[in-house]
Amino acid sequence: MRSVIDILDLSKEEVQELIDSALDMIENPAKYAKILEGKKLATLFYEPSTRTRMSFEAAMLELGGTVISMADANSSSAAKGETVIDTARVISCYADIIAMRHFKEGAALAAANKGSMPVINAGDVGHCHPTQTTAYLLTIYREKGGVDGLTVGFVGDLKYGRTVHSLINALSRYSGIKLVLISPNELALPRYVIDNTIIPSGMEYVETTSLEDSIADLDIIYMTRIQKERFDDQAEYERLKDSYVLDAAKMKNAKADCRVLHPLPRVNEISVDVDDDPRACYFKQVLNGKYMRRALILKLIREAEAKPDTKELGIATRLKRMPEEQAKRCRCGNPKCITFTEPSTPNIFVTEDGENYRCAYCETAL
Repeated sequence: MRSVIDILDLSKEEVQELIDSALDMIENPAKYAKILEGKKLATLFYEPSTRTRMSFEAAMLELGGTVISMADANSSSAAKGETVIDTARVISCYADIIAMRHFKEGAALAAANKGSMPVINAGDVGHCHPTQTTAYLLTIYREKGGVDGLTVGFVGDLKYGRTVHSLINALSRYSGIKLVLISPNELALPRYVIDNTIIPSGMEYVETTSLEDSIADLDIIYMTRIQKERFDDQAEYERLKDSYVLDAAKMKNAKADCRVLHPLPRVNEISVDVDDDPRACYFKQVLNGKYMRRALILKLIREAEAKPDTKELGIATRLKRMPEEQAKRCRCGNPKCITFTEPSTPNIFVTEDGENYRCAYCETAL
């Protein structure tokens, strides 16, 4: 049994298997209509969501399963102070798999660590959103015929955008990828993503503040919303919110075969006059996200049935852990980490080189 917290929890080969499975589901829907009959998905959403929650629920229903849902944390035991770990243990008594969105980084890993069913991270603040990434990969695959060799422009909020970080992680396994990172200086991609992912993978990258100077080179234009809910200083949000707007005039300078993606919801960053451009794929990607979530749910439930006594916890399994007694004496300093607000969550610190440790929940360096 394993959970998917980060896109890197899936190998490149497994991502391709999911793409192939999704394509088969598209071609042969009747084949899968009752394949998970008798199984239950629990959707635990501690933050507002329309697309992601409904996509998971539709995916499970189309596989013949059923759904139990917590769409409002304020009406759950979380409002009474119940921890994520205790909630996961309780829900494990009711369902076969969990999709969780939470406002604290690492919450899905905490649930997977102590729960007894697979957990899919449906977004944890600015950290990871692996299933959204699979939606982009299927969209790119269907639109461009593959992923290798593309120049991908990320535009807008690269600091807080969890979908940005997850997609960059995914692209790091492909060859010939070039990244163009377009943002205000205040919302630049965090250094740890560059140091831990981009540079080790050998991907080329440039950082710039100008969309106009870069757009003609891009195969994929990945627009993002400046996220008001991530700002503590609302004056800074007001100053930055309209930094980039993609409109029909700018698209005249883009490649004829480029494709435009967006995590949605959009506000002002893509003008409605782009919607009918055949290069706009942000609504196609919503449908592709449902297909990839169907494939992932089926994969994880089948694996749990085949190996019920094993547990894989993403980065906490892939990398070397700090000894438990030593970890108890350390503390993650990230106030957005689940261990910060729920200190009963067991500390897990991991390392790639045997010396430099980081929190497994939020990836903050010690």
